[in-house]
Amino acid sequence: MDFGRLITAMATPFDTAGAIDVPGVKTLVKHLLSTGTTAVVAAGTTGESPTLSHEEKLELFELTLRAADGQIPVIAGTASNDTRASIELSKEAEKLGVQGLLLVAPYYNRPSQDGLYAHFKAIAESVNIPVMLYNVPGRTGVNIDVSTILRLADIPNVTAVKEASGSMNQILQLAAKKPDDLLLYSGDDKLTIPMMCVGAYGVVSVAAHVVGEEMSKMIEAFVAGDVKTAAVWSGRLLPVFEALFATSSPGPLKAALKQMGLPGGSVRLPLVDAPEEIGALMERQLTRLGKVSIG
Repeated sequence: MDFGRLITAMATPFDTAGAIDVPGVKTLVKHLLSTGTTAVVAAGTTGESPTLSHEEKLELFELTLRAADGQIPVIAGTASNDTRASIELSKEAEKLGVQGLLLVAPYYNRPSQDGLYAHFKAIAESVNIPVMLYNVPGRTGVNIDVSTILRLADIPNVTAVKEASGSMNQILQLAAKKPDDLLLYSGDDKLTIPMMCVGAYGVVSVAAHVVGEEMSKMIEAFVAGDVKTAAVWSGRLLPVFEALFATSSPGPLKAALKQMGLPGGSVRLPLVDAPEEIGALMERQLTRLGKVSIG
């Protein structure tokens, strides 16, 4: 399964009562489809997965699948810090028809590298669809070492890794040592082109919600060998990438979605909506790129 080069970690739209916005999911998926997204992650970090119940995650997977309508793959975020619960949700997601799983490292309980290996192995071997590992130690408190990722790459359906450690040492080692059939994705929009320069395949993006067409052009230019144009796009989009993380994500993203007339709603506690100054920063960046008009 080729998930393409521009995967979007989709926000979960909520209605005014704080429930999943059913028509909003369809609208957001259709927007992503029309602006270059090649696959979508449902219930990832950007989708506020820690605050979604088991039942809500299944509902979101089903809604996203229905909206995608086979046009792009749907990747389900099914992992937590409970291996048994992760296996159960992964099996249910597979039955619904998702085309892949995103498995974040267990958070809070900080397992050893052997524990990480056993956790991911147990989940991957419980299903028959592709698995993407997700390394984001800034959120989970534990790094998946390169040696552990390489061990996991021997499992047939472990086919990709979303690398968001921010460590160029880790990124360079992984890019150099990984097998060709393990696809490396940037987990940070601003590192997309730097990581592709050393062998990454693409990005699992937040910014694609609002600048998907521009990111598609950036990636297409790089793949075509026009590194200069790709670098120009990367620099032009950098302020947007940074604004989206000016406070706890996905607060700035949901502010941007509202400004663009797209569904998103508020974030769920313990997150709070982005403060006014961050919303204004986001609006200035979207105006600069012609996405919204102030006033």
